[in-house]
Amino acid sequence: MLKLTFLGTSAGVPTKQRNVTALAIECLNPFFSGSKQESRKLRPWILIDCGEGTQHQLLHTKLSIHQLSAICITHVHGDHCYGLPGLLASAAMAGRRDPLTLIAPKAIATLLEAIKLTTELYFPFAIDFIAIEELLETQAGKVEITLNDQHQLSIDITPLSHRVSSYGFGITQNISRRLLNADKLIAESIPAGALWGKLQQGNDVITDGGRQLRSADYVDNEVQRTRIVVAGDNDTPDCLRAAVVDTDLLVHEGTYTHEVLTKIQSKNPDFDPMHSSAQLVGQFAQDANVKNLILTHFSARYQRFDNPSSSTPNMGHIRQDAESVYQGNLWLAADFDQYIINGASDLIDSEDNDRVQYSGSVRDNAT
Repeated sequence: MLKLTFLGTSAGVPTKQRNVTALAIECLNPFFSGSKQESRKLRPWILIDCGEGTQHQLLHTKLSIHQLSAICITHVHGDHCYGLPGLLASAAMAGRRDPLTLIAPKAIATLLEAIKLTTELYFPFAIDFIAIEELLETQAGKVEITLNDQHQLSIDITPLSHRVSSYGFGITQNISRRLLNADKLIAESIPAGALWGKLQQGNDVITDGGRQLRSADYVDNEVQRTRIVVAGDNDTPDCLRAAVVDTDLLVHEGTYTHEVLTKIQSKNPDFDPMHSSAQLVGQFAQDANVKNLILTHFSARYQRFDNPSSSTPNMGHIRQDAESVYQGNLWLAADFDQYIINGASDLIDSEDNDRVQYSGSVRDNAT
């Protein structure tokens, strides 16, 4: 189960309602209950992009810099990375000591080195920098992160099409739990007790009568898989064709309506912004059978209200542009919106089998 918090949803420049791009993804374990589920120490998270002001946006959430496991930067444009040095500096001042994984274009390492040199910035924690260009050449574009012995995260990378090298991140969460076959134990006259607990924990045991019991004979492993794809700036959604197979959710820029994008391209043929329209993304998602789509990274020209009849560019026009070709579940992200993605909701007690649920705004529901 993943919990998304949009920290910035504007393209290029911030507006009064939207900061520039950043997305926090919490890795939740639905098999925990009570105090364990609520413990922030058991809720690691990753950050996709870090536009200027991201650390200010984080102050409105309960996310802790100490539980941040990895930062992924899609590309080097400032609205996606200018907040990174400040965030890392604040992490140092907050006393962070645990290593931090940073997956980014190699130019980001050059940027950080220049800032460290010119401002005497010091990090008391190790930064495990993974250059995307080298990763794609040597490791098939995938990073494995172990959150605990039953909770793993895999991050794969897809090259996109933009004015600079840009990438999409596939985030796959695998959570396993051991299910004890109590009926089999009862049928074999093995009474409930400490032996059952040891078997469920994966340990082989010997009964008082000297009988050896193998955990594998009485315990089944159940795995919950949740996968989302988060794209950087990209004018060719079809680049993600392979990445979105069996994906619960696609998060993609929808910077313009198709009409506005076409006007921008025709007005200045020598400069293509190389962004997607909501219609382009919607058509791709429809063709690729993507059931859930969140659009973000909106041009500052679009006001936050939703009224497609208005002459003022607004979210209604973006929504209408996507819905003209897309029939799946569609959301237009706003700053501090939160979504729960449950790739296998049938594995836990739930009457709602929707894989993606909007759970409100941080400012209204800071949980």
